[in-house]
Order: sequence, then structure tokens, then C-alpha cells
Amino acid sequence: MGNLLVALHTALRDQLYAVFVTDQRLWIPERRIATYPDIMIMPEPLSYQEGRKDTLINPILITEVLSSSTANYDREDKFAAYRTIATFQEYLLISQERCYIEQFQKEGDRWFFTAYETEAFIHLKSLGIEVAIADIYNKIIFENR
Repeated sequence: MGNLLVALHTALRDQLYAVFVTDQRLWIPERRIATYPDIMIMPEPLSYQEGRKDTLINPILITEVLSSSTANYDREDKFAAYRTIATFQEYLLISQERCYIEQFQKEGDRWFFTAYETEAFIHLKSLGIEVAIADIYNKIIFENR
């Protein structure tokens, strides 16, 4: 996750976006729940939950790092909740067990899926940037199973 965070910060350094990692709370109004995404990108100026200064409401991109215990929840229930947020445009699910990334991009009212295993770059259309998969998995050693 750290590698992706660095890549996003670098690619967005001169743009009006803020990148947050794990400790920033996100409010999902339609579901009336708060969550802590692994990484999320917000446009600046930031928008907060009414009456709060610690809970954001308008992500463009959210990333979750998959584990065996959270993968199904991240793909299903959590993604369904995130999709109720009007500003939400892209969702990345990053495998920590192998070089594999799932990307969901919103176009109009539809979501499109792309899986990456060997491609060189992920194009983040909502942000107008590309991130090298080699950068995301740089110095990551997978256990042999």
C-alpha cells in the first residue's frame, strides 16, 4: 500500500487532490455508516460531513488492499456502499498475495471492470494519470504457496 501511496502522491503533486491513507474517516450518507478506506483521493477543497471536521464525504477514487478475510466484503458489500456516493468514480482492489489488481471505473451510470496481472500501467481515468504496476509491487516478495 505504501508503494501505491507514493506513486499517487507523486503523480498528483501539482493537482488539486488530497491523498489519504487508512486513518481518514469516510461518511457514506445513504448507508449512514463510516469507514476507513486503505487509500482514498478527494478533490480540493475537501468536503466534510455536516458538523464534523474529521470525516470526509466526497471521494473520487478508493483503494482497498485485499486479504483473505476481507476480500469478499471489499468486493461486495463495501463496494455497494461506496457506489452510493455521487462523486465516487474509481475503485481499486489490490491483491497482497500476488501481482493482481482489480479496477472498477464508472462511466455514466455503469461500472466497468478490468483485471491487471501483467499490464505495465493502470490508467486512472478519473484523475488523468497512469500508475506503473511495477511501482505498486516494487520490492514486494510474495510467499510461495
